[in-house]
Amino acid sequence: MIKETWWKEAVVYQIYPRSFMDSDGDGIGDIKGITSKLDYLKLLGIDVIWLSPVYKSPNDDNGYDISDYQEIMDEFGTMEDFDEMLGEAHKRGIKIVMDLVVNHTSDEHQWFVESRKSLDNPYRDYYIWRKGKEDGSEPNNWGSCFSGPAWKYDEATDMYFLHLFSPKQPDLNWDNEAVRKSVFDMMTWWCDKGIDGFRMDVISMISKTKELPDGETRGGLYGDFSPYSVHGPNVHKYLKEMNEKVLSRYDIMTVGEAAGVTVEQAKQYAGEHTDELNMVFQFEHVDLGGKYGKWSDTRVPLTELKKTMSKWQTELKGEAWNSLYWENHDQPRSVSRFGDDRPQYRDLSAKMLATCLHMMQGTPYVYQGEELGMTNYPFNDMSQFRDIESINAYKEWVGSGRVSHEEMMRCLCLKSRDNARTPMQWDASGHAGFTKGIPWIAVNPNYQEVNASREIADEESVFHYYKKLIGLRKQHKIMVYGDYELLLPDSGEIFAYTRTLDGERLLVVCNFTDKEQEFRVPEAFAGDEALCMIANYKGDDCRKSGKLRPYEAIVLQK
Repeated sequence: MIKETWWKEAVVYQIYPRSFMDSDGDGIGDIKGITSKLDYLKLLGIDVIWLSPVYKSPNDDNGYDISDYQEIMDEFGTMEDFDEMLGEAHKRGIKIVMDLVVNHTSDEHQWFVESRKSLDNPYRDYYIWRKGKEDGSEPNNWGSCFSGPAWKYDEATDMYFLHLFSPKQPDLNWDNEAVRKSVFDMMTWWCDKGIDGFRMDVISMISKTKELPDGETRGGLYGDFSPYSVHGPNVHKYLKEMNEKVLSRYDIMTVGEAAGVTVEQAKQYAGEHTDELNMVFQFEHVDLGGKYGKWSDTRVPLTELKKTMSKWQTELKGEAWNSLYWENHDQPRSVSRFGDDRPQYRDLSAKMLATCLHMMQGTPYVYQGEELGMTNYPFNDMSQFRDIESINAYKEWVGSGRVSHEEMMRCLCLKSRDNARTPMQWDASGHAGFTKGIPWIAVNPNYQEVNASREIADEESVFHYYKKLIGLRKQHKIMVYGDYELLLPDSGEIFAYTRTLDGERLLVVCNFTDKEQEFRVPEAFAGDEALCMIANYKGDDCRKSGKLRPYEAIVLQK
C-alpha cells in the first residue's frame, strides 16, 4: 500500500529566476519579480515552487556555481526580498523548494579560496586535489560535463583540483566529515527559515571512488568518469546521514537529480522506507536518441519513449515515487521536442503532452512557460547562445572537425538548454513584458501569439487546460495513486494506458502525430457509463468513434 503524503499529491512549478520576471529593468529576472507573479501561479493552481539557485554566485553556470550559500545573488535582490517572497507564497498556500547545489561550489567560495592557499590549510581537504602524472599532465583522463578535461592545474600548490563541470565549479570532497557538517548546518539554516524542501542538483555524484582511475574513452576525446563518480561507494551512506541530521527533522519535500539512475538504484535513493530522499529525477526518457553524447537533431521514436516511461511507472510501483516532467531548465521545450510547434498544432500538441504526463503516477513538474506552450527559440547564430554547455559543445564537436557547423546548429536548436531559458512570455508588449530593459537572452519572437495575458483571457488556451488538469488531480485520487498499465506498446503513433484504483478506472489516449489514427476504445470504456474527464479538442469531446484527430488526447473515466 502506497503511503499518502502531501508531496505526492502536489503539482510543482519550476522557476528559473533569471528568466521569469524582471522588476527593476536591468534585463535579469529577480526575486521581487517572482513575488509580483505569485497570484498568477495561484490562479494556475500549483502547490509548490521549485526555485532554481538564487544564492550568491559569479554566474559561470547561471547560479549553479555558488560562492555563498547563505546570501542572495546581487542581481536577484536581497535576503529581505527572499523572506518577503517566502511569506507571500505561504500566504497563498504555495510552498518553496530550494535548489541545493552541493556536489561543487564556485571557485570563489571562501572554502575554495582557503583550500587552494596551501597544503596544510584547514580547508584543503574540502576539495579533491591530486598531483599530476609524471609528465605533468592531468591526474587521469576524465572529461568534464561541459567539455574539456575534468582537472585544472593550480600553481599555488603545484596540484590539480577536480571539476566535473566548469573549471569554476570545483567538486567538494564529501569523504571529509567537516564538509558534510558544513553542508548539513547550511541546510538546517534554510529549513529553520521556513523553506519547504530541496531539489538536489547532481546529488548522485557526491561520492567518488578514492582511486580515481582513468575512464573508457569510447571514441571520445576524454575518459568517462561516471563509473567512479556517479552512484559512488558512499552516496547512500551520506544521504542517510543527511536525512538523519536534517531532512527527517522537518516536513519537507526532497527530490534528487540522479543522472544515469536505474530503477533499482532509484529504489535505494527514494524507496518508501530507505530514509534518504522522497523521489529522484531520472533522465532516461529525455536522454533517448543522443547522437553525439547528448546532442542529436532527430526525434525519439514513440515506441522507445513509451517503453521507457512505462518501465518507470510499473517497476517503481509500491516501492518508490516517480517525478514526472517533460522539460526543465536543462531540457528544451517539450512542445518542440515531443509535440509539434507549428502554429496550427502547437496548442493541441501541448495539451496532448500535458494530458499524457499528468495522468501518470508521480508528482508532476511544470517548467515556467510550459503551461503556455512556449516553444524552442529559432537560433541561427552562435552569438545568440548564453549557455556554457552549448557554447563549449559547439567548440568541441565543430572545432575538432567531427561535426559540421550546419549539423551542430540543428542539434543545438533541438536540444540546447537555452531553449528553456529565454524569458517568460507575459504579454504582447516589448520583450514580452519580462523587462523594461534589454533582456539577458533574447525573447522568443512568437511572444505576441504565445503569452500569459492572452492565454488567461482565452478559456480554450493551453494555460486553462493545465489549470483544469491540475484541478482534476486535486479532486481525483486515481490520478495520483492509481496503478498504471500500458496499452498498444508497439504503436508508433498512439500512447494509451489505463489507471486503476479501488474499482475506478481511467483510459488515457494520446495521438502523437499530425495524422488521423485508427483507435478502438476498449470494450470496458465503450458504453455510456464511461464519462469524459478531459479532452483537448474544443468542447471536451471524448469521441469513441474509432478515429483520433491530429494530436488528440482523451481521458475516459469509469
